Amino acid sequence: MMRKIIGRACNLFTVILFAFCLSLPVNAQIVTQPQANITDTVNPTEETDLRQQRDLIDLVYLLLHKNPDLRQDSTGNKNTRLYFTAAPIVEYTIATGFSPGIAANVAFRTSVKKETKTSSIVGAVKYTQKNQFLLPIQSSIWTPGNKFNLLGDWRYLNYPQDTYGFGGYTTLTDKYIVSYQLFRLHALILRKVRKNLYLGTGYQLDYHWGITESDIQPGQTTEYEKYGFNNTSTSSGIVLNLLYDSRDNSINPDGGSFYANMQFNQNFTLLGSNTNWNSVTFDVRKYIKMPFHTVLAFWFYSVLTLSGNPPYLDLPATGSDAYNNTGRGYEQDRFLGK
Repeated sequence: MMRKIIGRACNLFTVILFAFCLSLPVNAQIVTQPQANITDTVNPTEETDLRQQRDLIDLVYLLLHKNPDLRQDSTGNKNTRLYFTAAPIVEYTIATGFSPGIAANVAFRTSVKKETKTSSIVGAVKYTQKNQFLLPIQSSIWTPGNKFNLLGDWRYLNYPQDTYGFGGYTTLTDKYIVSYQLFRLHALILRKVRKNLYLGTGYQLDYHWGITESDIQPGQTTEYEKYGFNNTSTSSGIVLNLLYDSRDNSINPDGGSFYANMQFNQNFTLLGSNTNWNSVTFDVRKYIKMPFHTVLAFWFYSVLTLSGNPPYLDLPATGSDAYNNTGRGYEQDRFLGK
């Protein structure tokens, strides 16, 4: 039944049109009167920029002869209310094909009496054209006054995935399929040491099971088998994290803000990991304000294995970051290595 639904969805122009409409900003909330208890001040320039922006709901307001300026953008909320958005989605990537599902986002501030960044929880449920099931949930919670930042990444995947082997010289003919189920639990707590600078620690677990290989050429010995194939794998370790984040709102960063994160991950057999291995991750982002109320962002992302042998499915690869964005234009896991 699910395959029939997906097949029909992929062939209907209305689905494509609906997906386009959903790509427009629709996260704003309606407010009928100013909040009397708001103590934050709003920069007049930022307020003017906000009023000049229009999204799909604004157009509906205009058609109904109502004033869209009465609405408040949830990405710049100035109170502690929850701003919740949920909508059906239709995505396409090389790794998944078409993937319909439901995505949801919650944005809020834990305090208005103290200057506090916007917290967010993002989740989705997807079933793809390639029979993959994805349930990711990512969170970033800022306590009052930004004293602590609590980060979480929980997910379950049932995921047949194309893989090509090690290095940058593999070809499309090297492709075969690795199927697995994944349970991920990443939890970190960061404490402010000075303005926008945070230091913290946490725990990361990636457990794969039911690992199988398929679509292998006759007589072929796969890179996975050479590396050490097993039908389960576990990475379990402690994380040290150094973060600089000047963004007020990670959902909608302002031009001029800057983000830099360095994370050291040490996995231990004592904690259940298959092997002792460690790695370091660098994640740097710069946001530049541009004309016409737009922001240009530059992103650098790198993962280096320092010592030991990570499980094959935990090796750095294109699309292996938390949001599967790296190496865009290339298939997830197209290039893989330490």
